[in-house]
Amino acid sequence: MTFRRLCLPILASLPVLLLPLAAHAEEYRFKAPAQTDLNRLYKVNRLTGEMGACQYAMSEGSVGVALCYSAGEGAGPQPIPGDYDLMASNHQAEGGIFRVNNRTGDVSVCYVLAERVVCTPQAR
Repeated sequence: MTFRRLCLPILASLPVLLLPLAAHAEEYRFKAPAQTDLNRLYKVNRLTGEMGACQYAMSEGSVGVALCYSAGEGAGPQPIPGDYDLMASNHQAEGGIFRVNNRTGDVSVCYVLAERVVCTPQAR
């Protein structure tokens, strides 16, 4: 068997083998809210809709820390998997963010409350 015949099936299967890596590369989407005096960044798991947020905080004697907030009420994985994304409003004082499901059209508003990210029930 020649080297070419041996390698051809392996090379032909590479796109199939790399497909899970490409899908994994965009597992999260990130978006800052519209509020201009807030250094917060929200994240959503594209498939499950689970939310989180992080922001920078000063820490005496260091370069600072990233404070991250985990999912609270309504911000955990959603019952229906989807293609979730984040959208900021145009309201400059809005510290929350919209979580949208591109497959179903469902929308909820998420924000930080008591050191957790919380979201309103989804609506259309």
